[in-house]
Amino acid sequence: MKAGKLRDLSVEELEERARETSQELFNLRFQKATGQLGNTAMLLKTKRNLARVKTVIREMEISGPKE
Repeated sequence: MKAGKLRDLSVEELEERARETSQELFNLRFQKATGQLGNTAMLLKTKRNLARVKTVIREMEISGPKE
């Protein structure tokens, strides 16, 4: 998901998305370790999505609440 769309979400929604993405990354790593992952590019995409979400959360923390 693009960072612009993530900025439209609330902090609670972003934190939920971060938890979901983190869980998805764990599952992908587990599949890779057991040899069941066919598309290894999903690991990189998921890592980048998690980083985007965390970056937007941090931006919101720094800027303060919206008015």
